[in-house]
Amino acid sequence: MRAKNTYRLRWLLLTVLMAVAMGVSAQMPIKLSVIAPVPPDSADLKLYSEKHPWRAAATVAGLNLGIWSYDRFIEKGDYAYISLHSIKENFKHGFIWDNDKMGTNMFLHPYHGNLYYNAARSNNMNYWRSGLYALGGSAMWELLMEREYPSTNDVIATPVGGMAIGEVCYRVSDAMIDDRLTGWARFEREAGVFLVSPMRGLTRIINGDAWRVRRTSGQQFGTPNVGIEFGLGSRIITFSHKNVNDTKPSAALEFNMEYGDRFEVKSVAPYDYFTIKAALNLMNKQPFLSQLNIKGRLLARELRDDPVTHLSVGLYQHFDYYDSDTTSTTMAKCPYKLGVPASFGAGILYRRTKIGEWAFDAFAHANAVLLGAILSDYYQVDERNYNLAAGYSLKIGANCVLGSDKLSLSVNHEFYRLFTWKGYPQGLPLDKVDYRTLNVMGDKSTASFGVTEVRINMRVWKRLYFSMGLSHYFRTTHYHYYPNVRSGSLSESMMVMWKL
Repeated sequence: MRAKNTYRLRWLLLTVLMAVAMGVSAQMPIKLSVIAPVPPDSADLKLYSEKHPWRAAATVAGLNLGIWSYDRFIEKGDYAYISLHSIKENFKHGFIWDNDKMGTNMFLHPYHGNLYYNAARSNNMNYWRSGLYALGGSAMWELLMEREYPSTNDVIATPVGGMAIGEVCYRVSDAMIDDRLTGWARFEREAGVFLVSPMRGLTRIINGDAWRVRRTSGQQFGTPNVGIEFGLGSRIITFSHKNVNDTKPSAALEFNMEYGDRFEVKSVAPYDYFTIKAALNLMNKQPFLSQLNIKGRLLARELRDDPVTHLSVGLYQHFDYYDSDTTSTTMAKCPYKLGVPASFGAGILYRRTKIGEWAFDAFAHANAVLLGAILSDYYQVDERNYNLAAGYSLKIGANCVLGSDKLSLSVNHEFYRLFTWKGYPQGLPLDKVDYRTLNVMGDKSTASFGVTEVRINMRVWKRLYFSMGLSHYFRTTHYHYYPNVRSGSLSESMMVMWKL
């Protein structure tokens, strides 16, 4: 529950991994594949068919015991001095909403869940069964491994968000494996697997796959259809609140990845198709990771598919994260904060390939948000300045592409409606409460958050593109006991993009 020192390394590690391996567009308008797709070998599929449930369970338990040992004997954190009495108290008291930072609750806990998930996935459990192991690992930690009361939001965000991050890491690490290699080339591959998916790398070391040579690559998914973009440029944030504007410029990085064919739905397994959107700030006093979006397709059905038109519907999992901090001392307010680690919904994809020299595609999603977090103007308790919530989200977007790779125009909009129903009594002095036992989601309120992005990509030379983007963020929160608040932010970016 608490923001622990042991999470610092995990925060840095995953941020770097996302930067190296993943990306930034809801759907790439111009997707240039890295290499030609190759289906998996039948020998490799047979290799991954044998499940090891008990080894997976032992790995999950061992992970928790290892982290607890570090917290207890190295960090000597007071939360790690557990006993039979503390375990009994956790079960007796039950779950509460905790007050950790948004980065901890909405990002680091899902990353921790990814470790549980991949402990099972690396032992050949499927997507759904691995999610149950992530739930079990999270429940074990919350109930047994801390002296703090178990957290309601953690036991949701950790396994569900962990499934999204975990399957992405598993798929990316799979593309790095090549069991035909030896020597330094093999070592580089295995090191990459370990960095992207630590539990898969550890499992390969334990069972000897890390050095075992085979006649096939050992890739469970073969060589997928992947497009990757790297971008470097500038970003300017303008925050508007109560007729006051505050502007902050900075350098920025963007990384885009689209895995699989969005229009191939004949044989669909979870995350055969997914996209990632990540943005990194090189801005003083701003979060290094400012945005992370994952959208993974779980199942789909084709409604129409001919040489000109495609239409399909499907079930998708979504992970969304937007973070900012105060832009200056002039306006000591955050522009926006939003975390949605647990969201599922229906989506529809449309493509028309012949409109003169142009191609057009569009998408729409309607999702149930099981757990979310959004910036609060009044709830300031311990490390938390946001309200926990649940609700729904809507996403729509369209891409127009000239000549398949010359010029593209993209428009995307996301809307979130979040409800915080478990508040605190009106007039309660928040500066005097015991945050360790306060069990509330935040201010009783209804909040709306929206992101609208317009982007133009123009090819400069071969795989080098110039990109201009304009994003608008707005938030409106209706409070039960306080004045309502509305604010908006504008982000302008200019990037040089390299498409692999």
